[in-house]
Amino acid sequence: MTIPLVCVVGKSGTGKTTFLEKLIAELKRRGYRVGTIKHNVHDFEVDQPGKDSWRHAQAGSDVAVVTSPTKLAIIERLEKELTLDEVAARITGVDIVLVEGYKYSNKPKIEVSRQGMGHELLTPPDELVALVTDQPFALDVPQFALHDAAGVASLLVARFLAGTSNSNE
Repeated sequence: MTIPLVCVVGKSGTGKTTFLEKLIAELKRRGYRVGTIKHNVHDFEVDQPGKDSWRHAQAGSDVAVVTSPTKLAIIERLEKELTLDEVAARITGVDIVLVEGYKYSNKPKIEVSRQGMGHELLTPPDELVALVTDQPFALDVPQFALHDAAGVASLLVARFLAGTSNSNE
């Protein structure tokens, strides 16, 4: 069974991360296992200079893994950026993957829109699962208030997670 993948998109500063935090917590409260992907158009570092794993990578390791009894991190050098599907294929053991970013992907999307950030949407209506907004749009798409993570979670459960055995619904 393919793990459902839903992108949360919107202009910078609209509150995507804040909304995602609430949505993840709500889905977890309902008993779902949630994976996340955050797309960053710039380079980033997850390791700290001087730490052993950083030193391994500096020495030329193509893949450095840090593991403990409660966490695992894999730092892999890439020759080219992976597609969203390639990244998602590496995630297992979850019921749904929520993605922050990848606004140009062909995946279903929830767009976060704030009146103070403009009235135009980034997403074509046929790719929208829902809008999370403080302004009305004349679209035949479910629209939720900026704080309504429970409503969006119910929509995701009905549309993507119905019949998932790990649910407490």
